[in-house]
Amino acid sequence: MTRCAWALGSELMTTYHDTEWGHPSHDDRYLFELLLLEGAQAGLSWSTVLNKRENYRSALDGFDFARIARYDQAKLDRLLLDPGIVRNRLKISSTVKNARAFLAVREEFGTFDAYLWQWVDGTPVVHRRGPAVPPPASTELSDRISKDLKRRGFTFVGTTIVYAYLQAVGVVDDHVTGCTAIR
Repeated sequence: MTRCAWALGSELMTTYHDTEWGHPSHDDRYLFELLLLEGAQAGLSWSTVLNKRENYRSALDGFDFARIARYDQAKLDRLLLDPGIVRNRLKISSTVKNARAFLAVREEFGTFDAYLWQWVDGTPVVHRRGPAVPPPASTELSDRISKDLKRRGFTFVGTTIVYAYLQAVGVVDDHVTGCTAIR
């Protein structure tokens, strides 16, 4: 079986790669979940965050963006004490900022899905490269989306994070040529 090299680190990484990464998603809850997790990854490895995903799900009320938008300082303080998640004050406070910005985007566009996929006219951007060629860290598309998300009040959405997010939710499909996870 041929897989993207990064997916070979653990069974959890392989399962994530084979069942989620690069598969187009249109579910707002899932889109929000991956946005928060990609932001939590900043400066860390994806495997670190993926290993904490279930802890995040529990700590953040199942990634319920409406609930998270109402978190108060006491809740944020409790999250800072939770060893099951990345305990970075800025990343934890960004969950509330991003939930509020996410709700505002949903109000404007109807869904976050509509907002996100309009950047590519509803069609995934597909790149096929050889196994030895790494994907870019960012692109002109991730630059534009990052800038717009920041303008809308999102945090931890730099262009590299946004590009990883676009890959994760299938807006961009960067599986290597011959990868068994290609749909």
